[in-house]
Amino acid sequence: MERPLNPGNKKVLIFTAFADTAHYLYDNLLPLAGQLGLNIGKVTGSDAPKSTLRKGYDFQSLLTLFSPRSKEKATALPDEPAELDILIGTDCISEGQNLQDCDFLVNYDIHWNPVRIIQRFGRIDRIGSTNSQIQLVNYWPDITLDEYINLKERVENRMVISDITATGDDNVLTAKSSDIAYRKEQLKRLQEEVIELEDVKAGISITDLGLNDFRMDLLNYIKEHGDLSSVPAGMHAVVPEQPELGLYPGVIFALRNIHDSVNINQQNRLHPYYLVYIGEDGEIIADHTEVKRLLDLIRTSCKGKFEPIQPVCRTFNERTQDGRQMEAYSELLSEAIRSMIEVKEEKDIDSLFSGGHTTALTTTIKGLDDFELIAFLVIEATDEGDHS
Repeated sequence: MERPLNPGNKKVLIFTAFADTAHYLYDNLLPLAGQLGLNIGKVTGSDAPKSTLRKGYDFQSLLTLFSPRSKEKATALPDEPAELDILIGTDCISEGQNLQDCDFLVNYDIHWNPVRIIQRFGRIDRIGSTNSQIQLVNYWPDITLDEYINLKERVENRMVISDITATGDDNVLTAKSSDIAYRKEQLKRLQEEVIELEDVKAGISITDLGLNDFRMDLLNYIKEHGDLSSVPAGMHAVVPEQPELGLYPGVIFALRNIHDSVNINQQNRLHPYYLVYIGEDGEIIADHTEVKRLLDLIRTSCKGKFEPIQPVCRTFNERTQDGRQMEAYSELLSEAIRSMIEVKEEKDIDSLFSGGHTTALTTTIKGLDDFELIAFLVIEATDEGDHS
């Protein structure tokens, strides 16, 4: 609080797996928050939200007061001048919430599934954050991982017998036995190394990784507009560049592998569909393993826009003669697929030197003929002022 990461930002988000622990933390941090002149709140999903604000607020309102910029507090709660500085929550807020006003997240307890740790961090690690840096702090139990795993198994057995849990979400101690070694290795890396979160995400399914935000977007769209199965392949849209958000001139291709059984390097969580972002200079901006980043970029550039953006559409149509001259994009498509083959080869080599199954001997793709183009999003360079 005395030395914030970003000037003036004292917001702290504290996650715990258990509602009882959230109550404990709130009660014990309350005096300290009062001494520092800070407002503190608590949401668990199992009981009413609570805070030091004079007025009682519901779940969404409390989150809005914690992240007023991203949650548009000026519109939602214009008459409330106060904000929350500290928010304690269970995993009821680990998905679907934009809390990127905050720059400091604490995992008070370590979830057995490391993916949940990533989901939690995803609440503040989002496109649109104004923070120059953000930080994640994990509290580890004062025991070895092996002791932790054994403790987990003993507690799990008792919970199965009694069927009693204090969690605000799912049973945090349930995991398939086949996952134990894999999860242990992930936890060990999180404990001992400063790692890229994308590395931890590798090989995890769309349902595991908390891409539920995007699934809900899709379901809501289908509910409003109908089934998409009849939409022709090869459709495209054009949006303006936004370098400050990571959107540089180029194209994001959505492809489908015609060989459904071939999941290259076993790491694409959208298989048989693939996303890849290539710059207009032919350099890969985001490869097919960076699913979360790619979906974030697509959402950021397109969500809420219901009509063609005329300035960039004119530029695209002039350059391609209304879509008749697409050679440059065909070459970018070929380069994008070549890049996926190169990424697979790199991952294959890595897999030979890591635990678990190697991917080096699995069936590979050969090239362009293995894919069909589903859709593509063109990010068009613009002159100053064309971003509206």
